[in-house]
Amino acid sequence: MVLDLIVKDTGDGYTAEIPSINGCESWAHEEETAINNVVELLRYYLNLPGDLKIIIDKARGTSKKQIFKLVFDK
Repeated sequence: MVLDLIVKDTGDGYTAEIPSINGCESWAHEEETAINNVVELLRYYLNLPGDLKIIIDKARGTSKKQIFKLVFDK
């Protein structure tokens, strides 16, 4: 399965969201923390095992918005 992950710089932190899953978003002061939080939320929403490897691959971006691909077996 491949899902988009969008990370935006809000000026005072970072917002990470997976648009294809309603409500799967997170905010944190640091980009890495926002990404880790939204990936954990994805695991919860999709009931994925904790040991399932999710690859986070940067696809493209600008200075304010980064788009990543999350790749994993479902």
